[in-house]
Amino acid sequence: MAVKDKNTIMQTFPVLGMTCAACAGSAESIVQHQEGVVNASVNFATGNLTVEYLSDITNAEKLQKAVQGVGYDLLIEDETKQQETLEAIHEKKFKQLKTKTIWAIILSLPVVVIGMFFMDMPYANLIMWAFSTPVVLWLGRGFFINAWKQAKHRSANMDTLVALSTGIAYVFSVFNMLFADFWHQRGLHAHVYFEAAAVIIAFILLGKLLEEKAKGNTSSAIKKLMGLQPKTVIVVQANGTEKQTPIEEVIAGDIILVKPGEKIAVDGMVISGSSYVDESMLSGEPVPVLKKENEKVFAGTINQKGSFQFRAVKVGKETMLAHIIKMVQDAQGSKAPVQKLVDKIAGIFVPTVIGIAIFTFILWFVLGGNNGVVQGLLAAVTVLVIACPCALGLATPTAIMVGVGRGAEKGILIKDAESLELAKKVNAIVLDKTGTITEGRPQVTGIEWLNNDDTCKSILLSIEKQSEHPLAEAVVKHLDGVAATALSGFDSITGKGAKANHNSETYFVGNKKLLAENNINIPEKLQQQADEWSKLSKTVIWFANSKQALSVIAISDEIKETSVQAITEMQDMGIDLYMLTGDNEATAKAIAGQTGIKHYKAEVLPQHKADFVKELQQQGKTVAMVGDGINDSTALATADVSIAMGKGSDIAMDVAKMTIISSDLTKIPQAIRLSKQTVATIKQNLFWAFIYNVIGIPVAAGILYPINGFLLNPMIAGAAMALSSVSVVSNSLRLRWKK
Repeated sequence: MAVKDKNTIMQTFPVLGMTCAACAGSAESIVQHQEGVVNASVNFATGNLTVEYLSDITNAEKLQKAVQGVGYDLLIEDETKQQETLEAIHEKKFKQLKTKTIWAIILSLPVVVIGMFFMDMPYANLIMWAFSTPVVLWLGRGFFINAWKQAKHRSANMDTLVALSTGIAYVFSVFNMLFADFWHQRGLHAHVYFEAAAVIIAFILLGKLLEEKAKGNTSSAIKKLMGLQPKTVIVVQANGTEKQTPIEEVIAGDIILVKPGEKIAVDGMVISGSSYVDESMLSGEPVPVLKKENEKVFAGTINQKGSFQFRAVKVGKETMLAHIIKMVQDAQGSKAPVQKLVDKIAGIFVPTVIGIAIFTFILWFVLGGNNGVVQGLLAAVTVLVIACPCALGLATPTAIMVGVGRGAEKGILIKDAESLELAKKVNAIVLDKTGTITEGRPQVTGIEWLNNDDTCKSILLSIEKQSEHPLAEAVVKHLDGVAATALSGFDSITGKGAKANHNSETYFVGNKKLLAENNINIPEKLQQQADEWSKLSKTVIWFANSKQALSVIAISDEIKETSVQAITEMQDMGIDLYMLTGDNEATAKAIAGQTGIKHYKAEVLPQHKADFVKELQQQGKTVAMVGDGINDSTALATADVSIAMGKGSDIAMDVAKMTIISSDLTKIPQAIRLSKQTVATIKQNLFWAFIYNVIGIPVAAGILYPINGFLLNPMIAGAAMALSSVSVVSNSLRLRWKK
């Protein structure tokens, strides 16, 4: 649940009982018209309703009653139980569908054989009637029940088409069998079409079964992510004893023991022990990461050979894994802009098809001669059967589901379908420098000593350990292994550095201004080295006693290993790259030169980043903004496509529509390629769904009959309809194996 503002609540509920895209439109429409509902969207592929409503006017129970009124249902349990209940419902539905399909095929086979090859055998019609009746009236009863529910609310969906086509064929056949003389007196043969009615039901059930299975495969990314969290953990009690505890009972502050090979259950901080942890599910990088005291660990990652204890910090819905799962679910359930047009078409599709079927019958009745009534009924039935809107309804959401899932597996979190659709159009990318192109962690890249003295190293380490300056941490890390020493009189000098006393001598760490103010001499050797480092845009700090400088240290924020490769790739794709940084001109120029970026701006304030994005947009460019800090959030919100680095600030990730979990820039060209592949798949799906109906409906109506005497058999129409949905879903699934 997400609170949008003071009175508005946004929730996602699974919708039960939908059979086609028109069902989704019907459920969406009824919810949208409820009092207090601000916005509602039903995704047929995910089976979810996303609704925003005013909490003081309506609630989940009212929405459930409204949806039940049109023949569907809402699952309004809390989210922890929802997934289990939903899986149980889907499992039960799949088993029932499988049983129905098998029986429908078994019972339809003898009807087809008799109807095609032995129609003149004794009691042929009675035998076919006996076998087809349970198929139509028992195994296919769901179509008639749902069609009646829709009719009561002056609505229609795929079930309406199936019920009308099979019902007409079945009733017409029963009439012809019982009152054959009615036709014989008019010089016509009393044909029966039991095989058409039975086989249409069998084929549609088979199509639904294959569709259900394929739709299950499209959400495999979610199942994989959910499977990363263990069901139980070992909690270390206050008295030191270990207790096996269900994951649901773990609370923040619990001490958890992780043994070799186990999955980490919740987010936390290591308090004792160390081990290498496989974080590939977060970063996409196969190399395990060393975790020692005070290092963060994340739910879903896998411990290697060592053993350690960590304190639970974020549990349940607060873990990074839970956030990832939620984001992927929301993105898979969101609608791409093209889908909104498809939904409108699906909404008027069924009534249009019924109109075409009636017009077809009238045309045959008027122009068909002696066989006009029979041929008209058959053609109308065939039109109703072949014109299923399922392929149309599945075309976009299945591709989005697979695309978003594929992105999640690669460490690219996509928040909504719109950004996935839009990413392919990006032709300008604005990059923040620190934490995006560079590591965002200052490191000592060089240190020059006047005399390589261990005592001096100990004093430098001890001063920097007490300093709060961000650069001090880099020096402390560099001197790892050096023993600290006792100091007195530590004093932090704002904007310049720090000083402290050791054995009656004063020592300074800071910039050149600090040394000048204290009349400290700088030896030529150290000055030359400092000048060289300054030319390379490195930050230079000095270590000195009260008389002379003892050491000069170079610190810089290193460019990520993959940044140059990613920048080259994006430029090769014809994308203009712009680097914006708050750093000085020299540093910006050096970074741009090392990475090959042609356009850069230095000393840029946060608001100016957003203004620059707007400037590019005014030039007609589709702009992506890539950043990781709070200072990037305004620009991220302004851009057409916003991409956050996963190791950056929470606000940047909240604002951005895409998150690169590993903060690896090479994931951005991957995301753009994924967008291109997904959009291409959507277009292919829509083309085939439309072209199928554009060709299929006129052929079913009998347009070829005056030319070559061809009439489409309703059974073949049923098979074609089932295959159209399966082909669209299968085409979407191909995305899973594309590079």
